[in-house]
Amino acid sequence: MVRPAGSYLELFGVSSGTLERLVAEGLSRGGDYSDLYFENTSYLTLLLRDGQVSSGGRHVDFGVGIRVLKGDKTGYAYSETTALPDMLSAARAASAIADGAAASVALHASKSPAPVPDRYPILSEDAEGLADFMERIEKGIFAKEQRTVKVMVSLSFERSDMLMFNSLHEMVCDTALMAAVAVTAVFAQGDRVENNTFSRSRRMGTEMFSDALVEEMVEGTVKGIDERFDARRPKGGKMSVVMGAGASGILLHEAMGHAFEADFARKGQSIFTGRTGERICPAGITIVDDGTIPTERGSLNYDDEGIPGQRTVMVEDGILRSFLHDRVSARHFGVAPTGNGRRESFRYMPLPRMRSTYMESGDADPGSLIAEVRKGVYVDNFSNGQVKIGEGDFTFYVKSGFLIEDGRLTAPVKDINIIGNGPAALADIRGVGNDLLIDGSAWTCGKEQSVPVSCGIPTVLIGSLTVGGE
Repeated sequence: MVRPAGSYLELFGVSSGTLERLVAEGLSRGGDYSDLYFENTSYLTLLLRDGQVSSGGRHVDFGVGIRVLKGDKTGYAYSETTALPDMLSAARAASAIADGAAASVALHASKSPAPVPDRYPILSEDAEGLADFMERIEKGIFAKEQRTVKVMVSLSFERSDMLMFNSLHEMVCDTALMAAVAVTAVFAQGDRVENNTFSRSRRMGTEMFSDALVEEMVEGTVKGIDERFDARRPKGGKMSVVMGAGASGILLHEAMGHAFEADFARKGQSIFTGRTGERICPAGITIVDDGTIPTERGSLNYDDEGIPGQRTVMVEDGILRSFLHDRVSARHFGVAPTGNGRRESFRYMPLPRMRSTYMESGDADPGSLIAEVRKGVYVDNFSNGQVKIGEGDFTFYVKSGFLIEDGRLTAPVKDINIIGNGPAALADIRGVGNDLLIDGSAWTCGKEQSVPVSCGIPTVLIGSLTVGGE
């Protein structure tokens, strides 16, 4: 939601003249560009444990970050108040950090950002009834699954008001929302114990915490528990892997998506550096990073540099078309920013980061992809991944899946790792299903700082990966 600019100026206690003075101070040592990022974020958190909402709180994060670019150097400083002396001190500090850079490269003014469709309209910020919402989830899980031993429910809601201004005289204001709920449940059968975590998050008001979501949280938490108790660790080795639609898109995000972030390409750390325009995977495969999907956790009206949210095609029909750019990497490569400059808060400078990353649907029936596999595994939920951006090597722990034997799903599996190389896995894709699903979980990406993201994928068959088992 975007209100009139005057209301944001009033909220932060600044005037247009103050903004101009701050960026001028940032440029006082010969910088090329300076920008300001004002933030006021209010948080509500609640935790239900042992049948009671046992803790919670509200707090506010408020301040301004000031960045100065000079050649290849960046200076950054922040203030937790918007008192003019404190902000001027931060501007001088950022200017001093950036000082001493090599030859300057000018950033040219673009058109003032046009208004964008509001991707997270505010319908409600009412906190009444949230404790009851959490209690209903807990009771529903105990009623649905008799093996339930313990349930913990966490809920959060935040609202961020932001004002951005830069030395190109561009000003952008925005108000963003985020609602999230997560459940962790423990189940026991004889002497065996299993657990499951299930979450949902949207850029919505508190209207997200609905009766329908109670049912979805209950069903999602208990789903697959029978298979968890029956699952075994299979024999490992190289074999075909079918990734289920939805949550297994986290492998796409981690093992491949980070290599498309342009700061890695600019520093020569990405396996895809210098390969724009080359074929990197089979024809028919398109990979997108999209900031425009209404209410999606990773969506943005504007990024944290004031660039409008947009849909960026990274791979089109198997050809690498674009990296994900903030203003700095866009200047380096001589291209337009893609709206991927993101930061955890005003305390951090922006970096190229993903938003909602997914592979578009192909034309294969998902069942036919499984039927092609003589020996392999089907996986639909990953966790605890590790990736080497430069080499593209990855390891992911599989939370749930099945053996594939002679084209059929057979025994459930657990305690296995999927090991491979991102570019090699992309090149070894044998089929893409027609069932793209963007997962609605509370995904958070860590890269020096944490930001909310979304990920998704259709059912995908990869010819060969290493499965770490017995």
